[in-house]
Amino acid sequence: MKNIIFGLLLLAVTTGYSQYSAKGIVIDANTEQPVIGAAIQLQKPERSTITSLSGEFTLNNLTAGNYSLVISSLGYGTQTYQFELPGAGELKIKLFPTAIEMEEIIVSTPFHQLQSENVMKVERITRESLERSGTSSLTEGISEIAGVETITTGTSIGKPVIRGLSSNRVLVYAQGVRLENQQFGDEHGLGLSSSGIESVEVIKGPASLLYGSDALGGVLYLNPERFAPQGETEFDAETAYYSNTEGFEANAGVKTSAEKFNFLVRGNLATHSDYETGDGRRVTNTRFTGYDLKGGVGYRDENYKGDLRYNINSSTAGIPEEIGIQSTSKSKMLPYQKVDNHILSLDNSFYFDESSLDVKIGYLFNNRKEFEDAHHEEHGHEEDHEHEEHEEHEEHEGHAEGEPALEMHLETLNYDVKYHFPAHGKFETIVGVQGMFQSNENMAEEILIPDARTTDAGVLATTHYHLEKLDFQAGLRYDFRKISSEAYENHDTETEVPALEREFNSYNGAFGVKMDITSNFTSRLNLATGFRAPNLAELTSYGSHHGTNRFEIGNSDLENEQNYQIDLALEFRNQHFEVSANGFYNAINNYIFLNPTGEFIDENSVFEYLQHDAKLYGGEVGLHIHPHPLDWLHLESNYELVIGEQDNGDYLPLIPAQSIQNTIWAEIADGKTFKDAYVSLSLKSVFDQNRTGLFETETAGYSLLNTGIGTSIALNSVELQVKLAGTNLLDKTYISHLSRLKPDGIPNMGRNISLGVGFQF
Repeated sequence: MKNIIFGLLLLAVTTGYSQYSAKGIVIDANTEQPVIGAAIQLQKPERSTITSLSGEFTLNNLTAGNYSLVISSLGYGTQTYQFELPGAGELKIKLFPTAIEMEEIIVSTPFHQLQSENVMKVERITRESLERSGTSSLTEGISEIAGVETITTGTSIGKPVIRGLSSNRVLVYAQGVRLENQQFGDEHGLGLSSSGIESVEVIKGPASLLYGSDALGGVLYLNPERFAPQGETEFDAETAYYSNTEGFEANAGVKTSAEKFNFLVRGNLATHSDYETGDGRRVTNTRFTGYDLKGGVGYRDENYKGDLRYNINSSTAGIPEEIGIQSTSKSKMLPYQKVDNHILSLDNSFYFDESSLDVKIGYLFNNRKEFEDAHHEEHGHEEDHEHEEHEEHEEHEGHAEGEPALEMHLETLNYDVKYHFPAHGKFETIVGVQGMFQSNENMAEEILIPDARTTDAGVLATTHYHLEKLDFQAGLRYDFRKISSEAYENHDTETEVPALEREFNSYNGAFGVKMDITSNFTSRLNLATGFRAPNLAELTSYGSHHGTNRFEIGNSDLENEQNYQIDLALEFRNQHFEVSANGFYNAINNYIFLNPTGEFIDENSVFEYLQHDAKLYGGEVGLHIHPHPLDWLHLESNYELVIGEQDNGDYLPLIPAQSIQNTIWAEIADGKTFKDAYVSLSLKSVFDQNRTGLFETETAGYSLLNTGIGTSIALNSVELQVKLAGTNLLDKTYISHLSRLKPDGIPNMGRNISLGVGFQF
């Protein structure tokens, strides 16, 4: 009896921990010939491999349960494949030839699906596309996406604009965690480098269900570069020169992967002089220098995946005020800002039999300093009683040379926990909690926003239902935010700003459906709500500083912004062309905006924060022609339109002008020496913007001609890469409606030619 019981226990234990293998073959659906080198990605737990010369693959050490594969290969349509262990047998996967580019998994949505399977429309641009554009910053590159533009202060400072919304209305994610870097200010850039970023995903529209407050306008999701394939070590380095700013950039990285551990490190250095406009004048103090360092350690086994990453980005950027001194110097010039941005993130995934748990933790430290001319109060030899009374005030007003006039330390700890329930039939369900703890501390005399504490907490649930031609997705969420700020004094006006303690909460939801009307025609309809709690600047501001040219007065009684958006997307694609149309209507209650009062303080115009209901509407239309059999030739056209209005009929400020971009590019077939060669020519035409806010002026339209050419050269085990790009080739003198230098009549950058050379082995 003892032996029988022991045998049964041993059988139960070995059965519970049995290891299985998934074996299969990938073939061409038309010829049934094996597809060699196809990428096989197992979703959970995350694994990857490639097919052999016979088209076969094997994934070992799997437990019983349901699994999902993503299979991709150049020249074929990417597919997902579901199977169950045990009992799956040998997997036989057919790929269909197509001229459409390989699809990648969309990370910014909760179920990590291919875009063709996603209920929500998500735009994606790769690092290679960013590099081909020849731009000198990440924010310039993402403006290539239809519906995405950039508010700029020269070439060094840029903020993303998604369908007319920006700053705290657009949430940025880096390394899988929420980026917090004093983004309330128009003159505050991202504090990130495109170095080490593999791709950028953009959710256009309210995403508060997934991300909470501040995702009212959309999400910019930056995916970090992947680790090297298992058992491989990779090293790459490149350098680039930019003619307009006489700028220089260098970048190098190394990464290696063993069976379970992965490592990578990457460094970047960039320095630029003042940029030159189309009429040959340099814009004084638009120079900037920055360095970026990224590192990562990963670990994976059958039940766990961990990814620890760290990024330090430090930039010193001039704050331009005029076209004055003409110089190509790269040395610091007053006034300027120095920003250090630290991001430490830990991404954990725990895999159970049929479910999983994702835990993301991030710590961010943002140190923002602004330097300006030192203030020194001068008095005669006779000190009168009035001078004595103001002696203490003058001590506060001044700051020593070399010391920052403004210094803010922002510390943020955020968390994101999601549990993926076991799939029940065609249902997938996720529940989660998100939140952050944040503190702001002033270290210098000038104060933009007070010392404060912010606490966020949110609870969400979302589910996805899949049918053969229909997909449904829905969810609900509740958020709570508490803001506590300390009292402070504006020494210039001797005004006391009282302490503040406010609580905000909001319920939000989303519902979407994707329908495959035919095998080539897909429609998506999404309805979503979003919210944004007012930020510290809007609640507590009282003062001005370099870069704003205005005196801002906050409003402690502001309420949540709450929006409701409907979005309809239609897409048709076949082997010859793709056409898409995406329209939206976004109604925002309690929209917060700056309003001029007509008064002046310290020689600056006074603006106060007010609220009114508003609406934004418009959309994007795209066409991509890749005629078969000329699959190497691509013609693309994208049109975008956004209109923003208050309910009283006044237009909203900082709304991008409508534009159309036409691009023709060709992929040259690989040879023995040259591969991945391309050549492109694009023309972006921006229309007149005459729908302007109260303190804006109309902006004339313009057209910019850009080009790019590049190739890789195989030299034994080394791959040499050469890239040449040109922006504004006709040296057009123009002013963007979203340029913060527009009120001073300062044009944007003229012609810029960039040459990049790199190698990889």
